[in-house]
Amino acid sequence: MATLADLGVGAAINILSAFLFFVVFAILRLQPFNDRVYFPKWYFKGLRESPTHSGAFVRKFVNLDFRSYIRFLNWMPAALKMPEPELIDHAGLDSAVYLRIYLIGLKIFVPIAFLAWAVLVPVNWTNSTLDLAKLANVTSSDIDKLSISNVPDKSQRFWCHIVMAYIFTFWTCYVLLKEYETVAKMRLHFLATEQRRPDQFTVLVRNVPPDADESTSELVEHFFLVNHPDHYLTHQVVYNANKLAKLVKKKKKMQNWLVYYRNKFSRSKNSTRPLMKTGFLGLWGNKVDAIEYYETEIEKLSNDIAEEKERVANDSKSIMPAAFVSFKTRWGAAVCAQTQQSRDPTIWLTDWAAEPRDVYWPNLAIPYVSLSVKRLIMGVAFFFLTFFFMIPIAIVQSFASLDGIEKAAPFLKPIVEMKFIKSVIAGFLPGIALKLFLIFLPTILMIMAKFEGFTSKSSLERRAASRYYLFTFVNVFLGSIIAGTAFEQLDSFIHQSATEIPKTIGVAIPMKATFFITYIMVDGWAGIAAEILMLKPLIIFHLKNFFLVKTEKDREEAMDPGSIGFNTGEPRIQLYFLLGLVYATVTPALLPFIIIFFGLAYVVFRHQIINVYNQEYESAAAFWPDVHGRVVSALIISQLLLFGLLSTKRAAQSTPFLIALPVLTIWFYRYCKGRFEPAFVTYPLQEAMMKDTLERAKEPNLNLKGYLQSAYVHPVFRDCDDDEDNESIDKGENESVIVPTKRHSRRNTPVPSKMTGGSSPSLPDVVEDYAQP
Repeated sequence: MATLADLGVGAAINILSAFLFFVVFAILRLQPFNDRVYFPKWYFKGLRESPTHSGAFVRKFVNLDFRSYIRFLNWMPAALKMPEPELIDHAGLDSAVYLRIYLIGLKIFVPIAFLAWAVLVPVNWTNSTLDLAKLANVTSSDIDKLSISNVPDKSQRFWCHIVMAYIFTFWTCYVLLKEYETVAKMRLHFLATEQRRPDQFTVLVRNVPPDADESTSELVEHFFLVNHPDHYLTHQVVYNANKLAKLVKKKKKMQNWLVYYRNKFSRSKNSTRPLMKTGFLGLWGNKVDAIEYYETEIEKLSNDIAEEKERVANDSKSIMPAAFVSFKTRWGAAVCAQTQQSRDPTIWLTDWAAEPRDVYWPNLAIPYVSLSVKRLIMGVAFFFLTFFFMIPIAIVQSFASLDGIEKAAPFLKPIVEMKFIKSVIAGFLPGIALKLFLIFLPTILMIMAKFEGFTSKSSLERRAASRYYLFTFVNVFLGSIIAGTAFEQLDSFIHQSATEIPKTIGVAIPMKATFFITYIMVDGWAGIAAEILMLKPLIIFHLKNFFLVKTEKDREEAMDPGSIGFNTGEPRIQLYFLLGLVYATVTPALLPFIIIFFGLAYVVFRHQIINVYNQEYESAAAFWPDVHGRVVSALIISQLLLFGLLSTKRAAQSTPFLIALPVLTIWFYRYCKGRFEPAFVTYPLQEAMMKDTLERAKEPNLNLKGYLQSAYVHPVFRDCDDDEDNESIDKGENESVIVPTKRHSRRNTPVPSKMTGGSSPSLPDVVEDYAQP
């Protein structure tokens, strides 16, 4: 059990680590040879070039201006200077709204911490329940006297905790309501002012029914010409081009090596042609002329790619029952994406297409009917992963304590009993052990999300994020409390009657706050500071630059830092919301550590978003309802845990007054869901019509079909055939096109209209075929 002194040692270690990271970052970011690592976003935008210095050779690699080192923290105010509208233009709405999550944490927890320390801490401290002479069967420390565990059973002081729980709930809901409203307005404004994008006019059609007479492409065209005759423009069927993508990727790699050896040969003074070995990694094998070897291999791959491309284009099995369908107007796309297309709700399924950058092409080749099976399999796998993972976490929790270390390695007892070592183990080791144990989890969850078949990178990240949060709730939060409490109070459980166990658990659970404080300091202080240092990208860039970079394109790929990582960053934030809301009324001593995390993380990630991260896609903050829902769920969990805790404290008179809190919170969630969530799920027809009207007025001669014709062509076709012109027949946008069908008509005579009694107009067979059952 960590004491105040132990937490002080842990805080000192983490503060010193964070400060050291900042100092090292301040030095490294000023060096010219690190410029592409710490400012890559400006390179990708073409607004920054490698720093050049005249004079000594060393100045090309080392900054010799010592005055710049004095202001080593000037990056912090610089990160806060950029206003939010400019940040949205620079990094996108997703990045700007992601930063607002940290601001919400500050808005919620700063007032809560002030009230909790002003009211609850004195109420808890002025008791003596945890005096070891009075309660000898519970292990506790001085910091636990600040918690609700120090309040005696049946005390009238619990009314303070209940009143504070109501105040905290109302304040949290108020902040969430205002933030939801603000983000919804930001999203609608962003969509209204955003430049033209292909996804505004396009829907993804899944589960196209098979037809014996027509191909998928013909079937899609006929269906939308009939059912959306005034708005349908063009379409692109989905191919299973995964094998072709592998060949193209291999060819790109070969071409890169060919460029490298050609450049090497052109710079050679003695005109010696470069040689290479054909074995693994060039370590062994026959020596051959490198340029001729790669030219031959590229030619072979080009032939293989041409054959595979021909096979994909002509093999009906390579064409999936799905297509990207584009419309003449945003209004037409909105109507199609948000309505049912057929009387059979399992076919002709439509949804908004992700923007081309956001499409995860490999999963488009998965048959729609197999998605439910895949998701069932992953659901079962995630269940076992979550609950069986609790076993090693419990072991880590047991060994990351003084008693656990002494039992596992008795010969270390004299060392761990030393005062400083004891403080380090109690105040630092549990947090770092858990942090290291979870390092591979994001990769596992992302693989599972890809297996489930989500068709966009944003949906993959949202799926992985939701499961990461659920996993951390079960294992990190509940697992640490249950496992840690069981191990620490093991003697109490063994030597007391069964009726006393709930009481002991009720007193002991708030004491687990000391573990979470150590975790927050390791992950939320030192971990966030390490984020800005970017040690892993720094090392990888220089290794690639020294050993692998052969062309300027290679250098761009080597310095690509990736995006924010929503699938890992957002669940981590939600864990801090959960801890803050749960322990606000139970152990307020945890709140200052939470506030430091939110403040530090906001500054660090604002700097990273401005200078480093290169967002792969733009979803216009589509993730916000998930963020809101998880904060509300954390609020409900905190209320239920407080209710259970007061029940063990025999506060029978006051506890029932907590019943209304979860009910009110659920009502608040349903209100927000009905009031604001449609802005994140659907696109208002009024907004679509307004934007279409403005666009027609500004660009009356816009060739929209030419703009959309190849927007959703599989990128592998563009990569493997950049020089080939896309074969397309340009028809006028307003021309009504009827394509003769190959299907035999099911009726020969049109039936009278039920509305007018007159004969139906004479239409081609295709119209009758889709208009009638």
